[in-house]
Amino acid sequence: MVGWGEAVRLDLGGADRFAEAEQWWRDLVANTEVADDIGLPGTGLVAFVSMAFADQPGASVLVVPKVVVGKRDGVVWRTELYRAGDEPEGSIVEPVRRVRVTRYSEGHLPVTGYRKAVTEAVRRMRAGELEKVVLAHDLIAETDTALDQRFLLRNLAARYPNCWTFAVDGLVGATPELLLRKTGATVQSRVLAGTAWPGSGGADSAGSSLDSAKNLSEHGFAVLSLADTLRPFCTTLDVPTQPRVLQLPNVTHLASDVTGRLDPAEATGPGALLRLIHAVHPTAAVGGTPTPDAVAVIAELEAMDRGRYSGPVGWIDADGDGELGIALRCAQVEGSRVRLFAGCGIVVDSDPDAEVREAAAKMLPIRDALETP
Repeated sequence: MVGWGEAVRLDLGGADRFAEAEQWWRDLVANTEVADDIGLPGTGLVAFVSMAFADQPGASVLVVPKVVVGKRDGVVWRTELYRAGDEPEGSIVEPVRRVRVTRYSEGHLPVTGYRKAVTEAVRRMRAGELEKVVLAHDLIAETDTALDQRFLLRNLAARYPNCWTFAVDGLVGATPELLLRKTGATVQSRVLAGTAWPGSGGADSAGSSLDSAKNLSEHGFAVLSLADTLRPFCTTLDVPTQPRVLQLPNVTHLASDVTGRLDPAEATGPGALLRLIHAVHPTAAVGGTPTPDAVAVIAELEAMDRGRYSGPVGWIDADGDGELGIALRCAQVEGSRVRLFAGCGIVVDSDPDAEVREAAAKMLPIRDALETP
């Protein structure tokens, strides 16, 4: 789906952002007259969603575009939203503008600081304070002119067709990780944790990833976290006993696809998916284990605002269906300034230098997309 124009917008933050978003969406749906003869997920009233990772400051956004064009199962539609007296919204006709990266510079947490943060996290885990924490750092790219987000989107979609490519209010990326997809009473998630990349150990990076105790442990924490928080909402939940390998151009991940059948009380209403997202975020895949302790360590050791990086991003519709990924392999675009993010799951036997190299590998999708002629 592609949307343009802003018919309605909600900016919010803080620890209550999910509950406030759910209430706002329910009210908006109740007060909007919808003509939808197609009745597929994504038709009718739709909001694009991008939620902050942390509670503070927690700056998040829901945007209802004036126009949405979508395609599903061979059916193509166009949805337009009007207020009384509105003029029809035109289509996007401007050509995509190319840019050139003029320089890279350190972000709020440079590589040296990231290495120190990983070292300290490992020390705390060896002391028994927690089992896993996911630490990230950032990098700043500057371009010669204001960045056209479609330039990034086109390049990411071409290189990463098996990822979810997204752009919501300046946050642009291609994530391999699906937080939750809801279609009626069916809910699905793709959990990723455990990573190998060229040169990370052995000629066969996929085999190295599967054989690594560190990666298997990291993956196990993430799957258990998702399953434990999602299970109370489901009548059945299918959790794979072994992960599979997801091969991407820059890295290889361990992946597990979890599928559940929602309890009827949890499957209905416009806010159903937002309610589920509130329950499962953050998973151990982007936070750590135990999650509350890990999130506190993230705030202390990173000492930066991640913004909406590693938060839920995607779309919801008036029936409570939708699809939200985890905002990974992404950047926040503000004019000609692009803030890139990458993070790694840290466990007790993590090596700080290896984690620095892994984070660099995870920044390659955005760097390559920026630097494509």
